[in-house]
Amino acid sequence: MKSEPDAAAEIALLRQQLAVSEEELRTLRAGITSLIRHDALTGVMNRRTLLETLEGELQRSRRTGQPFCFAIVDLDHFRRINEQYGMAAGDRVLKAVSDTAQKLLRGMDRFGRLGGEEFGIVMPATWLDSAATAMTRLRTAVAGCDWAGMTDGNVVTFSAGLTTNAPADTAGYLLQRAETALLQAKLDGRNCTVVVEEPLPDMTDPDD
Repeated sequence: MKSEPDAAAEIALLRQQLAVSEEELRTLRAGITSLIRHDALTGVMNRRTLLETLEGELQRSRRTGQPFCFAIVDLDHFRRINEQYGMAAGDRVLKAVSDTAQKLLRGMDRFGRLGGEEFGIVMPATWLDSAATAMTRLRTAVAGCDWAGMTDGNVVTFSAGLTTNAPADTAGYLLQRAETALLQAKLDGRNCTVVVEEPLPDMTDPDD
């Protein structure tokens, strides 16, 4: 039969082990949640999380009456980067653009990867002119990255479609309007941002 001190020590040890197990479980859960909600390559929000954020911002805007802006960013000639420098270099380009955006954008802004070389930005409590200025700063910052080790110094640029919310908008409609503006930016020669409040006519997507 164990003495009282021995039993107390054993109970204390079991409690300590249980606490460690619970902490490990919390860490595991946090890691799984992060994997579900973030892009594995760049670490930014994935498409699902970004669109959930966009929907949440629409609801907040309806409550407060504050406008917000949404932009889609598409890296110019990204297919050529993969073909000429390899997919590993392309991955580094995506990571560099993501890191640059996260450093430059405001803390309240949300940046995520929609897929491939396409990203989205939700800018709460922002008017179009301020959002357009932010996009210009981002384009300058991306062009100013050190591309020597990724594209032999060839500057990476992007095209963007920027829009603001309207009273009857849904997340899908806002996304469609930004995509249409992005297409216009490509037709305008790339490396620019097209700003729209109303839908543009249907256009044919130029070759990448």
